[in-house]
Amino acid sequence: MSNKLWISALGLDIGSKRVGIAGCDGTGLIATGITTLVRSSFDRDVAYLRELVQERRVQILVAGLPYSLNGEVGAQARQVQKYASRIASALELPLEYADERLTSVGAEELIQAQGMSPSRNKGLIDRKAAAMILQQWLDERRQKIAAIPNPDR
Repeated sequence: MSNKLWISALGLDIGSKRVGIAGCDGTGLIATGITTLVRSSFDRDVAYLRELVQERRVQILVAGLPYSLNGEVGAQARQVQKYASRIASALELPLEYADERLTSVGAEELIQAQGMSPSRNKGLIDRKAAAMILQQWLDERRQKIAAIPNPDR
């Protein structure tokens, strides 16, 4: 597989109390939830994420951006942007955003379909939402790469 397709990305579902974290497989095709970070101090959050970044050789962060339903960047989205850009800067990694408007709802539905209580599994919901955010970004990235004319194909 071409090196330009392979990428190690970390998906982040940033909330005020927790950050759901997802990673992708070595091919950059499938996103899976890794863990949930309970936010404490900014420095501790960065230290925790730095370990994951080094362990997984992460090249880019992908944060879910909670646009309002009409597509505007509201107060919550601005808070996410502020935190995500500080994290990316501290980790010296590029940052991209993915629309996360319905990921938490989708993640809750998956939890319920598995017979679990969403209110008792907040961390799992955050991880699943992060995986959905990262999967959306990976799929869009693959479509963009496929649309680029390649004389070698």
